[in-house]
Amino acid sequence: MGKRRPEFRMYSYGKYSKWDRESREIQKLLDFTTEIEAETGTEFGYVLHIKNGKGETIEFTIDHPPFKNIHGEPEPPFPGEQFIRTNDFKFYLGDCVWEPLEDKLGKWELSACYRGQMVAQKIFILK
Repeated sequence: MGKRRPEFRMYSYGKYSKWDRESREIQKLLDFTTEIEAETGTEFGYVLHIKNGKGETIEFTIDHPPFKNIHGEPEPPFPGEQFIRTNDFKFYLGDCVWEPLEDKLGKWELSACYRGQMVAQKIFILK
């Protein structure tokens, strides 16, 4: 019997409680929304529920408004990968608002791909 293809479903999206790097728990959803008030420390993003994907990898990208890094150069989109550890896996993809707020305002597009195919995408507007 062949391996089943993983199933992907966006579980929730919006504003979340503060992320704890030490915990494997997904932070708590505070508000289902795509419009985020830009305040320092605000977490936003989505949770992707993945079934039957153990041992696979998904790629993600966080594309953001044009802002500059510490060297004064435009910061490119943030890419990454996530290894799927279990057959019932929840993955939080998101970011946190930081200073200066002015250059973070606008459209943030968070997307996830599996084997080159988009499986989740959400656009947030920071205002």
